[in-house]
Amino acid sequence: MTQDFQIRTQMGPGPQGSTAPRDHGGGLDGAISCFGGQRADWIDLSTGINPCPWPIARADMPTDVWTALPDRAAELALDDAARALWQVPDGMGVLAAPGASALIAQIPGLAQAGRVHIAQPTYNEHAAAFDAHGWDVATHGEGVMDARVIVHPNNPTGAWALPDALTNLPLVVVDESFCDIAPERSLLAHLPRKGGVILKSFGKFWGLAGLRLGFAIGDPALLARLADAIGPWPVSGPALTIGAAALADREWADQTRARLAMDALRLDRLMQGAGAEVAGGTDLFRLYTVDDAAAWQARLADARIWSRIFPWSDTLIRLGMPAPQQWDRIEAAL
Repeated sequence: MTQDFQIRTQMGPGPQGSTAPRDHGGGLDGAISCFGGQRADWIDLSTGINPCPWPIARADMPTDVWTALPDRAAELALDDAARALWQVPDGMGVLAAPGASALIAQIPGLAQAGRVHIAQPTYNEHAAAFDAHGWDVATHGEGVMDARVIVHPNNPTGAWALPDALTNLPLVVVDESFCDIAPERSLLAHLPRKGGVILKSFGKFWGLAGLRLGFAIGDPALLARLADAIGPWPVSGPALTIGAAALADREWADQTRARLAMDALRLDRLMQGAGAEVAGGTDLFRLYTVDDAAAWQARLADARIWSRIFPWSDTLIRLGMPAPQQWDRIEAAL
């Protein structure tokens, strides 16, 4: 059943009619249909989302954020919080959007289609988006390139890029969706001022993926075109309010980084004790080499634990971090 599930969910159409394969985490409803149980029975470790989200009760939520269109003051408050947290250099723009995926889908349209370098392995949202816009996606860096996508840290390997990877091209995209575990490693200071865009995800580190909030930072001219493509009021009033408060909560962020680092080491010890080898990852997800990834996924699924495997590897399995109350079940399943 695991193989059938992978084929059905991971080979679907890409954006704008593209047929490029798109595999990603989540899809717990599909796992339930194959392995049984109710949603409440399952632990979803397939996504790399922080299982201890920022507490939204800390945000001062006026009643009218649910009933009125988002106002400029709320947008500026979120912009200020983003600039302060990520130390955005003067002259760079910041654009909030309904999730990083919404930005990924539109970014290839910012330049004339040509050849884009996207090193593999990495998650395939970028390749599917460029393919949908008529680009030639190259997995090796030889030859003339018109654009480059760098995932930093990479998903799923966890590898970090070096600043010299940011060569001057008409379009350079740095996806830092998982970089908030180590903000000092951001490449923002090295981003080309012309043609450069860095992506930030709110849902991963702050754990509120359902809020749908993401950011593009970089060349103001490109961001203005992105804003036109996304349209007016792209971010809801509640997302503006919660996002601004969460990004400003440095104490919570520092405590979260320390907890995630300890949890990553704990998960490594458990998986190594069960016969897996650490292959990479970050403090939000870990990548392991096993003898048979599909069999491992099925064994964990029998215990109602959902993991991530890949259509391009028979031996790699990825696990996100469990919540504090879930560790006993993880240990028992392994």
